Amino acid sequence: MEKGRDSDPVGTLLAAARKVYKRVYGGEDPKIAVSAPGRVNLIGEHTDYNQGFVLPMAIQMRTVVVGSPREDGIISITTTAEEAEEPKTVQFSVPREGVSLKPGEPHWANYVKGVIQHYKAGPLPGFDAVIESNVPIGGGLSSSASLEVAMYTFLQQLSPDDRDPVTKALVCQKAEHTFAMMPCGIMDQFISVMGKEGHALLIDCRSLETRLVPLTDPDLVVLIINSNVRHTLTGSEYPTRRRQCEEAAKMLGKASLREASMSDLEESRSLLSKEMYRRARHVIGEIERTSRAAEALEAKDYKRFGELMVESHNSLRDDYEVSCPELDELVAAAMEIPGVYGSRMTGGGFGGCTVTLLESGAAEKVLKHIKVCG
Repeated sequence: MEKGRDSDPVGTLLAAARKVYKRVYGGEDPKIAVSAPGRVNLIGEHTDYNQGFVLPMAIQMRTVVVGSPREDGIISITTTAEEAEEPKTVQFSVPREGVSLKPGEPHWANYVKGVIQHYKAGPLPGFDAVIESNVPIGGGLSSSASLEVAMYTFLQQLSPDDRDPVTKALVCQKAEHTFAMMPCGIMDQFISVMGKEGHALLIDCRSLETRLVPLTDPDLVVLIINSNVRHTLTGSEYPTRRRQCEEAAKMLGKASLREASMSDLEESRSLLSKEMYRRARHVIGEIERTSRAAEALEAKDYKRFGELMVESHNSLRDDYEVSCPELDELVAAAMEIPGVYGSRMTGGGFGGCTVTLLESGAAEKVLKHIKVCG
């Protein structure tokens, strides 16, 4: 479980969204209400776009979309997110053959437009909708995938598709690639679509095969701590890291770094720059760590799982260079408390959150210690 749950987070979000909907769109209750979760990645960072393994879990922080169809072919969407750019309400016509939606301003609407544009079932009617979320933007908990999957789920109520979960995740990823201009891997959309309570999800990002990994031990807690350093992945170092990995794979003669071993990397070390070598070393090592971590979790070997988490953080800090001092300090502080198995940064990096695996009895001690250290 993750620590710090609202007793009814979805109900609270839905009530808030309905209230805004009635105020903005004329007083009637919305006819449709859907939601999708954010996620925390336990291990397997920057491996998804390298066709490796990832091990995320869905969290109770969610994005909800409420709304109703309208008959004039107009789509009107309102976000309640304080961090979102103005205007908070956008209107545009339903896309049709020969008339496509285009990305633009405000940026937050591009995630929604992309899902609408790429949604294959149809035709879609116009609709009014309100978006409400408690997944922090820029926190590394995948607010964007949560939004995309919630919007896709909303569209499924308007014009049902074949309900294939892989197609759903891939369309949401395509929306992020083509409208938000973020070259993300498949992990975030997959876990938002396929996450199951009490489980992590091992995803093979090459074959797209998944395996649920039980995470139901009542003496175990997954603690998420926000550094309050907001990361922005689009237009940042994230696309650079992806490009470096692709170039390294090409230099190694591999289709992706998933195909490479550490011995392959060492044999070709002279062909790579020091920076490219470090990037590849992280990815190749992280793919192997993630596979071993899933086995450790299934065996309830939490000590080994925690060791792999710390190895992952150190590699992200030193080889992939996507951590920051605030994240490093949170990890170090957590590891000082007895009962903590492991801790690491989670998400794309450059800010966001840490994830810590620990005994349930140690959670309050960790929180108090971090407050003192902070």
